[in-house]
Amino acid sequence: MTNIYGVIMAGGGGARFWPLSRKENPKQLLTLSGKKPMVAETAARLSRTIKKENLFIITNALQKDKTAAAVCGEMPIENIISEPCAKNTAAAIGYAAVKILKTRGDGVIIVTPADAFIKDEESYSKVLSLAAEAAEKKGGIVTLGITPSFAATGYGYIHAAGAGSVLRAQGFTEKPDLNTAKKYLESGEYFWNSGVFVFRAEIMLKNIARFLPGLYEGLMRIYRAAGTEREDKTVAEVYPELPSVSIDYGVMERAEEVYVVPGDFGWSDVGSWDMLGAVREADGSGNIASGDVLLSDCTDTYAFSGGRLIAALGVKGLVIAETADAVLVCPKERAQEVKKITELLEKQGRTELL
Repeated sequence: MTNIYGVIMAGGGGARFWPLSRKENPKQLLTLSGKKPMVAETAARLSRTIKKENLFIITNALQKDKTAAAVCGEMPIENIISEPCAKNTAAAIGYAAVKILKTRGDGVIIVTPADAFIKDEESYSKVLSLAAEAAEKKGGIVTLGITPSFAATGYGYIHAAGAGSVLRAQGFTEKPDLNTAKKYLESGEYFWNSGVFVFRAEIMLKNIARFLPGLYEGLMRIYRAAGTEREDKTVAEVYPELPSVSIDYGVMERAEEVYVVPGDFGWSDVGSWDMLGAVREADGSGNIASGDVLLSDCTDTYAFSGGRLIAALGVKGLVIAETADAVLVCPKERAQEVKKITELLEKQGRTELL
């Protein structure tokens, strides 16, 4: 097999983990598991399949230094690619692809989010190896499909019917309603979209050229400058002009050769406070506490203290998160709506809290 490269996408904000998550210290830099920052755990996990020197991270300039500190020892910090501004996942993946293609040559690239949790890392590594092999042999784009365990409405779904370890993708659906999600679960033909994509660099760029020609033109300007003294200046000039579009909408939903490798390895995107149970063990009352926390007669409550004491009495099903400048209290079932708070702060011009 040709060289395999790993690209960790670590430029997001993770607004649903406010107030811990901020623009300069987003979710992927938080130590939600109590062990390592999520981006460092992702790098360590990928190194089971990919050589450390072939691991890359793409993040934004604001987060680059903290990201480098978080992954020190897990991968070469010189392999951190910096975006001057956020332009969504198609631009990020395209930039990483042209950078690797120009400086390392064509190979199979595994792109993964920085902030997912994987329980069974051995099974995950086996599925990644199978996906890399499929990407090399079939010449299309391969994604990992997670076998759903419940009717989730917060995840995207991939339709891929049939038998075998590599299936042909037949369609994508983003965050269906509950009734639709139940039908998907019952059918056995739908998988959660993991956000993991596997492809040869040249194949992805051919698809970008076909479906996103404006993006491709900008990426080729970066490609010609990559690895030279002109790279930083060219990226600074070109990147702000790139179209902002997700890889799912821009390429995956339109490409003709997309394959799915199903997997069941304890995956969770840990997208909001209510998902903390995936990475931390609750006590006998269903509570999860971190920091200086005192819970009395509480059930199903998640409390995170950044310094001051959090004391709660007789509450049920709450999220309580404290930092030096903010406190969040919300019902667990509304934890996915925390982004509304950051949107209100944005409207009020209170950017120091974002």
